[in-house]
Amino acid sequence: MVPVILDRHNRLSSSDLQSRLKNIDLGNGRVFSADQITEFVDQMQVYEGAMYEISTKLEILDDEFQVRFSHDPIHHMERRLKSINSIIGKLERKGLAISVESVKDNLFDVAGIRVICNYRDDVYSVSNYLSSQSDIQVLRVKDYIKNPKQNGYRSLHVIYAVPVFLSSGAHYTPVEVQFRTIAMDYWASLEHALRYKTDLPDARLSEHSQTLLDCARSLQNIEVQMQNIHRDINGAPQVGEAPKTSD
Repeated sequence: MVPVILDRHNRLSSSDLQSRLKNIDLGNGRVFSADQITEFVDQMQVYEGAMYEISTKLEILDDEFQVRFSHDPIHHMERRLKSINSIIGKLERKGLAISVESVKDNLFDVAGIRVICNYRDDVYSVSNYLSSQSDIQVLRVKDYIKNPKQNGYRSLHVIYAVPVFLSSGAHYTPVEVQFRTIAMDYWASLEHALRYKTDLPDARLSEHSQTLLDCARSLQNIEVQMQNIHRDINGAPQVGEAPKTSD
């Protein structure tokens, strides 16, 4: 079974992006120059190319697991590119210059893929197999599965650099990949909705946050039990370590 891929954006439209860039007010009456617009469009195409390179590699890995172990580790994937407004907003919050160079030097999550796996073993197996490919660099790893956030959030975040081949040569481009199980994703979606539910009283928000923290602990225990059953039935590969950053 090929994993379902959900795109949270349409394929990049150069004309649409150019139009949006022309209409962005940079403050004090400043707007992007024609050269800056061209630079941004070109760079966003590179980010999109990197995102599709990684997702294709993940599809191939999922197919290989099916052949070798009769098991599909990836339930589904979601791809997304940050909007130009989100990119500029993040640069402004960080006090950084609004330029393509600033994006390339400071933002590593412009292109993103969320990989929803069936089991925790699958998270580590897929991430490690992807990391071991010779044309990929691992830039950063944050393991929130072994070290959950204070609110109960669990996921494995890995920033990869993958080559995008253009007429000018190979351009290594970062893509943030979030690996998580179905249960982790289910929990994170509800927590995200609660975090942005601004019309709830503080007391209710606090109550729900505590309940979600309790749920996170319960889900973790349930996942461990189900993982053990899965291991016993299928003998799937057991990997319990996050990938290491490239030297």
